[in-house]
Amino acid sequence: MSKEFKSYSMELAGRTLTAEIGRVCAQANGAVLMHYGDTVVLSTATASKQPREGIDFFPLSVEYNERQYAVGKIPGGFMKREGKPSENAILTDRVIDRPMRPLFPKDYRNDVTLENLVMSVDPDCSPELTAMLGTALAVTISDIPFDGPCAMTQVGLVDGKFVINPTNAEKKVSDLQLTVASTAEKVIMIEAGAKEVPEQVMIDAIFEADKVNKQLIEFFAKIRAEIGKEKHSYESAAIPEELFSAIREVIPQEEMEVAVFNDDKQSRDAAVDKLTERCKAAFAENEEWIKLIPDAMYQYEKKTVRKMILKDHKRPDGRQITEIRPLAAEIDLLPRVHGSAMFTRGQTQILDVCTLAPLSEVQKIDGLDVEVKNKRYMHQYNFPSYSVGETRVSRGPGRREIGHGALAERALLPMIPSEEEFPYAIRCVSETMESNGSTSQASVCASSLALMAAGVPIARPVAGISCGLVTGDTDDDYLVLTDIQGLEDFFGDMDFKVAGTEKGINAIQMDIKIHGLTRPIIEEAIAKTREARMYILNQIMNPVISEARPDVSQYAPKIVQIKIDPKKIGDVVGKQGKTINKIIDEFGVTIDIEEDGSVNVAGLDRAQIDKAVQTIKNIVTEIEEGQIFTGKVVRILEFGAFVNLTPNKDGMIHISKLADRRVNKVEDVVNIGDEVTVKVIKVDPVKDRIDLTLRPSDLKAEAK
Repeated sequence: MSKEFKSYSMELAGRTLTAEIGRVCAQANGAVLMHYGDTVVLSTATASKQPREGIDFFPLSVEYNERQYAVGKIPGGFMKREGKPSENAILTDRVIDRPMRPLFPKDYRNDVTLENLVMSVDPDCSPELTAMLGTALAVTISDIPFDGPCAMTQVGLVDGKFVINPTNAEKKVSDLQLTVASTAEKVIMIEAGAKEVPEQVMIDAIFEADKVNKQLIEFFAKIRAEIGKEKHSYESAAIPEELFSAIREVIPQEEMEVAVFNDDKQSRDAAVDKLTERCKAAFAENEEWIKLIPDAMYQYEKKTVRKMILKDHKRPDGRQITEIRPLAAEIDLLPRVHGSAMFTRGQTQILDVCTLAPLSEVQKIDGLDVEVKNKRYMHQYNFPSYSVGETRVSRGPGRREIGHGALAERALLPMIPSEEEFPYAIRCVSETMESNGSTSQASVCASSLALMAAGVPIARPVAGISCGLVTGDTDDDYLVLTDIQGLEDFFGDMDFKVAGTEKGINAIQMDIKIHGLTRPIIEEAIAKTREARMYILNQIMNPVISEARPDVSQYAPKIVQIKIDPKKIGDVVGKQGKTINKIIDEFGVTIDIEEDGSVNVAGLDRAQIDKAVQTIKNIVTEIEEGQIFTGKVVRILEFGAFVNLTPNKDGMIHISKLADRRVNKVEDVVNIGDEVTVKVIKVDPVKDRIDLTLRPSDLKAEAK
């Protein structure tokens, strides 16, 4: 153990948070072994010694690496080692990245890797939260330039009261899963899943978290003051001011304003490309400047757009500050799928497809949260290159696609009916047809419509919208924009996405590029998103479809759920599965049986499903005198016929009970394979014999 080993502790929501520094990973720029309760995460920060050449962005990589040993498990599969990151790991990467990235210098081009290794998990102490705190502290005490520290807190809402960093049991009953990151002065990141939480409650929760974050930041600042390294110098990638001055002489700002003032993305891009080529021609003999022109033109376009919005209140597509782009919604575009809908907002267009399946099709989850074993509602998002007019080979979903899908899933999940109400696995896929900003929130709208079109009885429709922000030199100099398009997202300071119903908020995701937001900005953004959401719901979505159809599509499986005594499951399954497989083959259905006795029978033909259900009921029901059964004749003897009542029980109709008249030959009334309705007249458990009657007079007497 290093002689420089230091340990620092504080109480955080009734549990101890401990940062061990100098114990491991001495060669990293910064490293912290962070403990929260019994959760342990190793957080490291490393930076390259030299900047990466030929790039115009900050090369930051964030990794959240889950190890199955952290929860006492050995990975499944042939290799018995962890494979590609789980969806939860990718989403955690994004949650850590979003508050950290804005705090690095904008002109920094050294590669930086922030890595987290989850080594032990206490279910009541979130490893994701522990990783973020460890990451923030690792960078803060390192020599990597960073305008921190920052901190993160989770908030739940249980019985109307806020709970800081809720335990596993509290999360299960919470109406809110809120994560907030802050600097010492402002809120820098918000991520929330909720069940129709009112706007004011959400705002109060955000600033409850902010209070706790400030306590954590004080704790981190003391550690930095004692053992923090001096920040290293670096080679700035800022564009020389003389190049900007030269470009303005070639292209006056008025000309740039004309180029960007266009509501068609492709026309605007073409106009800016022409100006860029003019600059390249003007500076063709200056090799140093030629390399910098693309980035310089990007900065020039950005400054122009920001000035137009903030000072002139003029948006690139000519809209008013609170005006939403043209909207359209429609359903039933695809004839054979279970549910489909398309939602269009300006040049952003999402086609969503909903598929229903038996519960056996739920997604199995093998992660570090031992409580989460499967996912019944799945939402996936695809972003092909043609949606933005580009050529790019598809290599499967990336972090952005997974993040957008998870956000839409979080927004809709609280409205999904329970298994008891609707015993289906549900998958929504959002296909991006065209993209010019806020496709994730268009996905929320399209998915809500597709679910209702598919006959999924969601509690209420859900809509989403995004607000943007442009700031000036002071905290009071800002403008919040409703429904930002791509250009306003790229050049603005914020992408504040809010999804919910008429009753409240279901999901929030806030991305910013500045050092945080004040309370007035957050309150205004939440108010504007509610106003826009209500317009979308009432004026656009509800006129198309406002509640679920009464029945699922003719092409969707029909599912009937019944409950049986768990002790009878073996009777339904039968020896080596023979009984259940016979029912499946005979009626063309699928059958799922849970340990608690829940039985789901699915198929396309409702009549066949009903027969299969009745067969199962017959198996688990003790046969008694007076019961009526419909079954097939399976054997004929001289004195009577045997009828299959259940897959494992036959009864006999004596020849004298076949009709109300004298019968000379059994085959005069029934033959093998005939389906007949019979009544039980005697059950002899000693002889294991069941006597039946087919006489109409006996059956009529039962009907009376």
